[in-house]
Amino acid sequence: MRAARLIKMVLLLQSRPSMTAAELARELEVSERTVTRDAQALSEAGVPVYADRGRAGGYRLVGGYRTRLTGLARGEAEALFLSGVPGALREMGLEDAASAARLKVSAALLPSLRDAPRAAAQRFHLDAPGWFRETPAPELLPAVADAVWDDRPVVARYRRGDTEVERKLEPYGLVLKAGVWYLCARVPGQGASEQG
Repeated sequence: MRAARLIKMVLLLQSRPSMTAAELARELEVSERTVTRDAQALSEAGVPVYADRGRAGGYRLVGGYRTRLTGLARGEAEALFLSGVPGALREMGLEDAASAARLKVSAALLPSLRDAPRAAAQRFHLDAPGWFRETPAPELLPAVADAVWDDRPVVARYRRGDTEVERKLEPYGLVLKAGVWYLCARVPGQGASEQG
């Protein structure tokens, strides 16, 4: 946990000219004293963290230091390109991944991740909710979103009139339209897609 926090601190300092101890503490969800200890630990590990004292003081990286961390995971890269609709990210369980991705975006994407914008645009079509009404997110939305990302089939049970129907679906993608989520999927053995 501490190692992840130290990496996050370096990435925060890399993305801004300087940050106060209070700003870092808020971003890292720790005390200002912990920020001071973490800055000392980074400095001892060879990361050139410098503390400016005084009213306009703060922490900064010396001499344009840049980390060579390129650990942007596929999920983080794809979530980054959906980050314009924060409510949708939260409902799909991707809010933390998007936050981590924004910290890492200054690092170069690996060639294997350069298709992330296209992959996200093909699979998720987001339209902000309508005004004056709140539509609760479906309970299973994070699990369905995971299935879409992983190209895994899902089994859906629903009522059609008085009959309960169970279908295996091969998801194409999710659509958020006016606050309502839709799954677009292929029913194996049938040519048409099914929404619901």
